[in-house]
Amino acid sequence: MKLITFLNKDQESRIGWLQGESVVDMRLASEKLPTDMLTFIDNHETYFQIIKSLGDVQSHYILKEVKLLAPLPNPRSIRDYIGFEMHMLNASRSFGHSVGEAWYEMPIFYFTNHHNVFGPNDEIKRPAKETKLDIELEIACIIGKKGSDIKKEEAKDFIFGYTIFNDWTARATQKVEMTIPLGPHKGKDFANAFGPCIVTADEFEQYEVPFSESYFEAPLKVPTEQDTRFDLKMTSRINGVTICEGNYKTVHHTFGQMLERASENGVNIMPGDILGSGTVGWGSLIENNFSVHRPLEPGDVVELEIEGIGILMNKVV
Repeated sequence: MKLITFLNKDQESRIGWLQGESVVDMRLASEKLPTDMLTFIDNHETYFQIIKSLGDVQSHYILKEVKLLAPLPNPRSIRDYIGFEMHMLNASRSFGHSVGEAWYEMPIFYFTNHHNVFGPNDEIKRPAKETKLDIELEIACIIGKKGSDIKKEEAKDFIFGYTIFNDWTARATQKVEMTIPLGPHKGKDFANAFGPCIVTADEFEQYEVPFSESYFEAPLKVPTEQDTRFDLKMTSRINGVTICEGNYKTVHHTFGQMLERASENGVNIMPGDILGSGTVGWGSLIENNFSVHRPLEPGDVVELEIEGIGILMNKVV
């Protein structure tokens, strides 16, 4: 199921699901269903049973009649990881440093701003005085139930669904900040875009593939943790020109490993938390030191596309 948050014709925020190019409004389908995604996720097992009991449901709108919002506009938290070694190698080279061995031993994350969340077709304001605005092509998972000290083998039980994540980055600001060993802050917290929908975890099972060393061509190292992965094409375009074509199966640290790391030491993971995969290799402009495309400027249109989810488009202003 592809779940969405949207504004209806009366500019009221509602949630629903896609049926091709049409939209079902949950509250119009049943008064027992909620109008916001966080409430739905909190009690999704009950709500899915209600939806199942409805049988065939007639759609209420065609897609162009509504405005899509971020599918989860108010996540409880956002942890963003660096899961792809190719991105680490490329970005580290551009910043003039090497990849620390600790990165290979554990998934590394930082907390980013869960209040500055944007959705499909939203305009992204370039931060004042920023000269190197960049994109990051990521997939994100949304947590569906509370848990702590979760083992990676159990992670599937805690993942509600998946969406596209553009971790917008102010690289000039970030470069200065990262001279202080504290991690990113103002270079990262101005915009986090998600969408166009949340694809429920059951629909992603069709993309799951066994681990294979063939996914990791030189200079990539073969991961020691050999979890299954998703065979998903990941593409970015700027002003209609393809900038990156990658695949999630090249990820070094999987969502299962990330969830295990985030929840260790008795830390509670909550429904509505988001984990970002990190940028797929070549999925940001810094990896080529902006030689493939100049830093983003007002008027640029960015499209991130992930197989099975759709396209997340935003315009820089």
